[in-house]
Amino acid sequence: MDILTPQIVFLILLFGTVAGFLAGLLGIGGGVVLVPLFLWLFPLAGFLPELVVHTAFGTSLAIILPTAVSSTLGHRKRRNVDWSMVLFLALGGVFGAFFGSSLAAVMSGQILKICFGLMLIVISSRLFFYKQPYLPPECYDCARPWPLVFVGFTGGAFSAFFGIGGGIITVPLLLIFVHLPMRLAVGNSSALIVVSSLAAVVGYIWHGLQQPVSVPFSVGYVNFLVVFLVAPLTMACARLGVKFAGKTSQTRLIRIFAIVLAIIGLKIVLGL
Repeated sequence: MDILTPQIVFLILLFGTVAGFLAGLLGIGGGVVLVPLFLWLFPLAGFLPELVVHTAFGTSLAIILPTAVSSTLGHRKRRNVDWSMVLFLALGGVFGAFFGSSLAAVMSGQILKICFGLMLIVISSRLFFYKQPYLPPECYDCARPWPLVFVGFTGGAFSAFFGIGGGIITVPLLLIFVHLPMRLAVGNSSALIVVSSLAAVVGYIWHGLQQPVSVPFSVGYVNFLVVFLVAPLTMACARLGVKFAGKTSQTRLIRIFAIVLAIIGLKIVLGL
């Protein structure tokens, strides 16, 4: 097993660049891109089959964490984060993340791969056939603790179980159940991702340390060599993607990306 071969390092850097750029260009969380790539890359690097899926999820979440911190700080400057709401979101998010990572840890890698593939197919369908949904009237003062805790728990569990940021489910829940304006939904979701990703990473490390075998440069199910190589690239390239976003047809790009996600999801589910 050698993750430091020039070919593997090159692929890791290439994946980080692509994931960050697409995240900024399309507004899609990098984990949706990184996890499928890691599922393909880690076996090439000689990872044991029973460690591939869990390490892909845990490593993806560790990469998402600094990106979410940067995003949250940006939203904070624009006053798009309400810390009193984030407190309750984080409370649910911590428990949800531990629940999601614990559930993933006791499942076999093959079942997790199938679940992830199905999730990609659902996301691709949502992106391809997206229509502006009816949303209830915005009501900043309507936010109550228990709905926020529920949204935090759901988003944290979803994020930890699938190894992605979770904004794709948290933002709609904040819009529909809490009636937040879009800017607050996105800003508060970014802050929740920081907390839930951190809790999920701790969960993946803890459960991974219980295994009798491990991967070089890993602590539990998190490979920190990959994290240190990829995280700076994803953050830098996300900004580049944002700049290009205004110069391209978002609808066409998102539909192309949806088709790619559907193909990847089908490939994972069918084991091709």
